[in-house]
Amino acid sequence: MDKTSIKITSEKLDLQECYDFVTADSCGGIAAFVGTVRNDTQNKKVIQLDFSTYKPMAVQEMQKIAVLALEKFEIYKIAIHHAEGMLNIGEIPVIITASAKHRKAAFEACEFAIDTLKESVPIWKKEFFEDGEVWVNAHP
Repeated sequence: MDKTSIKITSEKLDLQECYDFVTADSCGGIAAFVGTVRNDTQNKKVIQLDFSTYKPMAVQEMQKIAVLALEKFEIYKIAIHHAEGMLNIGEIPVIITASAKHRKAAFEACEFAIDTLKESVPIWKKEFFEDGEVWVNAHP
């Protein structure tokens, strides 16, 4: 049985899919982190974001993070899904869900996964403003 669900897609991310993947009768808690596109950064109005990936390496790195989370925390399953392409304000670039017998492990696994993803997965974003655009080193 797979303990991890890793996905990078240009399709709309689905929280229910991630939730359903980690659900289990033995788990008393499911934690979710949902990242959304906000409408400003550094006092500038954001219009939209464009996420680019080096997909083969990004998927491999996300899988490593999931396996590490399974080893480090007492979780049952974890899903890490990330969007690529153009996203508008309010849309979802990343969803992470984790299930565990006890809630603390699920919360800690989600926090670990998003923090590590931002540090190590080759995903970049371009921010579009009313007066221009800029590439941001979202994830190295």
